Amino acid sequence: MLEIRPNCELCDKDLPPNSLDACFCSYECTFCKSCAELELKNVCPNCGGGFTPRPIRPSIAHRDGVGLSHQPASEKRVITEKANDEIASFVNTVENIPPEQR
Repeated sequence: MLEIRPNCELCDKDLPPNSLDACFCSYECTFCKSCAELELKNVCPNCGGGFTPRPIRPSIAHRDGVGLSHQPASEKRVITEKANDEIASFVNTVENIPPEQR
């Protein structure tokens, strides 16, 4: 089950569970749409993968035992430990390779 992290790992913007602004990679590294597109150019600075919109977990249990009330979103904030210049250098080496070929 997805963690649904509460913030952008680059700019620390709040990304609540119902945010349409949240993007993530296959490792669930989470970024706001602005950082994912403009700063990171669709390159996860942690794994090199691409981003996709994060799905929204239903707030209401439409089926027994599922939904935010049963599986709440994570409250643990994550911030990338990589320096901005290291991220920029990595992004520049990978950005022209399509995510499915990285």
